[in-house]
Amino acid sequence: MQLTDFLDKGVSLGPGSACLTMNGTTLTYREVQQLSWTIGRALRRSGVRPGQTVAVLSANDVLAFTCVFGISRAGAVWCPVNPRNEAGENRELLDLLDCSCLIFQESFAPLVERIRPDLPKLTTLVCLDGSPSGAVPFDDWIAGLSATPWQAEPADDTCMLVGTGGTTGRPKGVVLTGHNLETMTALTLMSYPFDPRPVYLALAPLTHAAGVLCFPVMTLGGEIVVMPRPELGEFVALAERHRVTHTFLPPTLIYMLLDHPALAGADLSALRCLWYGAAPMSVARLEQAIDRLGPVLGQLFGQTEAPMMISTLAPADHLRADGSIARERLSSAGRPTPLTQVAIMAGDGSLLAPGERGEIVVRGPLVMAGYHKDPAATEEAGRHGWHHTGDIGYLDEDGYLFIVDRAKDMIITGGFNVYSAEVEQVLLAHPAVQDCAVIGLPDDKWGERVTAVVQLRGDHTVSVADLHEFVRSRLGGVKAPKQIELWPDLPRSRVGKVLKTEIKSHLVPGAVSPSRCRPEQ
Repeated sequence: MQLTDFLDKGVSLGPGSACLTMNGTTLTYREVQQLSWTIGRALRRSGVRPGQTVAVLSANDVLAFTCVFGISRAGAVWCPVNPRNEAGENRELLDLLDCSCLIFQESFAPLVERIRPDLPKLTTLVCLDGSPSGAVPFDDWIAGLSATPWQAEPADDTCMLVGTGGTTGRPKGVVLTGHNLETMTALTLMSYPFDPRPVYLALAPLTHAAGVLCFPVMTLGGEIVVMPRPELGEFVALAERHRVTHTFLPPTLIYMLLDHPALAGADLSALRCLWYGAAPMSVARLEQAIDRLGPVLGQLFGQTEAPMMISTLAPADHLRADGSIARERLSSAGRPTPLTQVAIMAGDGSLLAPGERGEIVVRGPLVMAGYHKDPAATEEAGRHGWHHTGDIGYLDEDGYLFIVDRAKDMIITGGFNVYSAEVEQVLLAHPAVQDCAVIGLPDDKWGERVTAVVQLRGDHTVSVADLHEFVRSRLGGVKAPKQIELWPDLPRSRVGKVLKTEIKSHLVPGAVSPSRCRPEQ
């Protein structure tokens, strides 16, 4: 499938039905389809040929998202660009992916101006909502072109090139095919409750999970309500007004939603599935969310290289047969999806038995085609015939997958392995804790010392000593943080993940943090 097939399927179910809505304005499926034909022709007129790459740099925006389907009409490859990346990282990514055309919002013109001189392959700049120097305004770009059916033949099955981020060096480009996204869409429709014409509220970035989750909604002719800015009061209002059935929030925003005054008394009775993922979620807050919102929470686990649907925990799976909350499952990532094989692998490539911890490995049609122009990295990620996720976990006897930690986040202290996610789960169970991150810092005595950075909820207060004892009484002295920081907020990515690398950079010797204290040993 091409990306346009998801849109065209929605058109076939009702061309006059609402497709994309933002700020009170709605485009029907037919209008989005017609605009995609025009955008495809504009790309062709600009010299973009099948197989070439076109980047979109934008906040959540209906026109920017429509350009994704125009790119597919031209047989080109969509490269979503994260607006919150550093300029240097986006320059490296656009260079790596050989982008010949960049479509962007005017608010990002200063960023484009900084990186443009180092991108000689970037020959076409299109501004969606302005006319900055060096770029053609969108309306001028499409002027005189027909909105009649047109589709270029793609060069191959590649439909997306997605940057992994440059936290460990030069970013890599993940090659996702139409078959990958067709599989992801099928698994979504298999795994979660859907009725005809769902209404999906996109608060999270359309460059990330919120974007690809639009595709299964479109195959059912559903409406996508786009939020240009992530504001939770407006999120609740839109969910009520549009009778939203599906949405996605990272755990951090779910915690904030549960504490938001707008939630009290809100009518969210139409909600069928609130997906959560992209980071571990507190079991205590998940249970609270089920109590407040009903049995609508649905977990998904995936990564850029195997998008979204490696394993799923549907809303019904959060409950036992008698309707009570299945607490024993809430810390799991659900079961592997039907078209995906999941196993646990030891360092020598052998597969481990249920209950044994090792790296989570995956294979099947969900897994990427490889890394763009990086055969060595592709071979490394696919060694022993399985895709290596970089996550440590185990499968229990019932086939539920439990993610223990990212391999790179494991802490070795005094010769013992400490999984940061395990310590974070305990801290998140404390009623005063809103969010936290656990990292290892260099230590002359321990090798690494377990360090926790904690954000408190609202007007809650708690002492560092009490937090230390709370963890020590549940996990023991080895895993209890030897250093605890109280910060007013934690650095996060645009999709809500806590940025541990930024936290570490603040905690190097001599750095000043908002509040530093070490419990007595």
